[in-house]
Amino acid sequence: MAESENTELELTSKSAKQPDPALWVDQYGDSLYRFAYYRVNNSALAEDLVQDTFLAALKALDRFKGKASVKTWLTGILKNKIIDHYRKNSRVTNFSEISSFYEDEKDKAFKEDGHWRADASINPSEWRPEQVTNMDRKEFLEQFRLCADDLPEKIRQVFLLREVDGYSSPEICEMVGISKQNLWTILHRARMALRQCLEIHWFAPDKN
Repeated sequence: MAESENTELELTSKSAKQPDPALWVDQYGDSLYRFAYYRVNNSALAEDLVQDTFLAALKALDRFKGKASVKTWLTGILKNKIIDHYRKNSRVTNFSEISSFYEDEKDKAFKEDGHWRADASINPSEWRPEQVTNMDRKEFLEQFRLCADDLPEKIRQVFLLREVDGYSSPEICEMVGISKQNLWTILHRARMALRQCLEIHWFAPDKN
């Protein structure tokens, strides 16, 4: 009798760990959509990627081991779907078309030795301690997202892969089909553009 009860408890414990696909849309649909939309900047594409994620998860349901949460597991599948989209899209994208992004601003900001020009209007200003403290505020993160959305789409994708998703340089170069030098240039100009945008919309003296 005791052995039968233990077996029943063990089966119940195992079944409790099995994710219920019927709950996925209600429980994880919105967060997965936001995750996808932030990376592809297209609502219809984001919805398609989330649907593809749910379908892939259904097919792989028997491989779910419960080592991570269902949300983490689904997000991992979604990440792979987004990367597949980047790889496919990079085949028809010529990165030389955006090579001029921020080129004029760079020339105005730097001297030939690479140091900031003293009179350059684009030069970074000093950030006050209280402004840095407020960088964890929801309002700052929203402003950062808005500034990132203003980047050219391919530059934004590369920046997010590196600075948000944490992929390595070789991984990003392989995903989007660019050289290491191109990657460095894109990231450098993206950071400059983001800093200028944040200084205008967040760190300006009349802000905060």
